Amino acid sequence: MISACTVRRETDQFLADILTGLSRPQKRLPSKYFYDAAGSRLFDRITELPEYYPTRTELAIVTAHAAAMADRCGPRCLLIELGAGSLVKVRLLLDRLDRPAGYVPVDVSGEHLRSAAAELGADYPGLGVAPVVADFTRPFELPPVPAARRVAYFPGSTIGNFDPSEADDLLRRVAGLVGPGGGLLLGLDLRKDPAVLEPAYNDTRGVTAAFNRNLLVRINRELGADFDPTAFRHRAFYNRERDRIEMHLVSAAEQSVQVCGRAFAFRAGESIHTENSYKYDLDDFARRAAECGWRAGASWTDEQRYFAVTYLTAATPGHAGLSPRPE
Repeated sequence: MISACTVRRETDQFLADILTGLSRPQKRLPSKYFYDAAGSRLFDRITELPEYYPTRTELAIVTAHAAAMADRCGPRCLLIELGAGSLVKVRLLLDRLDRPAGYVPVDVSGEHLRSAAAELGADYPGLGVAPVVADFTRPFELPPVPAARRVAYFPGSTIGNFDPSEADDLLRRVAGLVGPGGGLLLGLDLRKDPAVLEPAYNDTRGVTAAFNRNLLVRINRELGADFDPTAFRHRAFYNRERDRIEMHLVSAAEQSVQVCGRAFAFRAGESIHTENSYKYDLDDFARRAAECGWRAGASWTDEQRYFAVTYLTAATPGHAGLSPRPE
């Protein structure tokens, strides 16, 4: 059960992050706050769009190679899914795991997570499902489940939402979470033609635009702000210099917005930077992971090399590895 104090702490952190972000010269809002119940539902719709290749490509990779991935995880593992969302992809892996010790989905969207976890638990009655409502970028407690090893599962391309230094910090924290010999099964969106990338974040149905603006709706609802979401237009583009997609909300006119008694002025055309999605090269990522306490293992990709799923092992002293082995 979530206490009122916990809810208050989360609201205080949300407010602090929003005020800090809007006070920057380039206004910015943390993308993790996209995922309230409405935002989670909108993202589920995004994953089904014809322009949005990552989800269907990753699902095809996992479908084809789930047995090999499960073999890497090993018997009696405790599977910890970070940013679990709707718990769709994990089913392919759970079907192949050898006597898993338990499954711990972790997500900030409590209502969405608890509903999805209850449904999954009913479908896997022999599996201990223990959802944890938490921000996985900060320390959180795992349930005390005896296991042969801990394996973190981080599907999608969420690692790409972190700036490089933040991604490195996250990799180090996850290495500490699973411990020496533990694993990380990770999804990576690979570098490719911007003609493929940009439509994935600018769908013709406007679902991604609604997802982006929903962040303003949430700020209004939870923090008493007075954003007019219709006064901001969605913009997403590929930044070649930084190998990332950037998402912004662009003010359509000069305006002022109040958030918890503080006023923030916007010029016409001024943007709020809401999300990055970095694109990776597998070898470059393996080198960075090695610097963060991981040994590269196997990697699986699609024929077009749009996406990859890679398995890393938390290194013990004296062991390192730089090149993932394709399978």
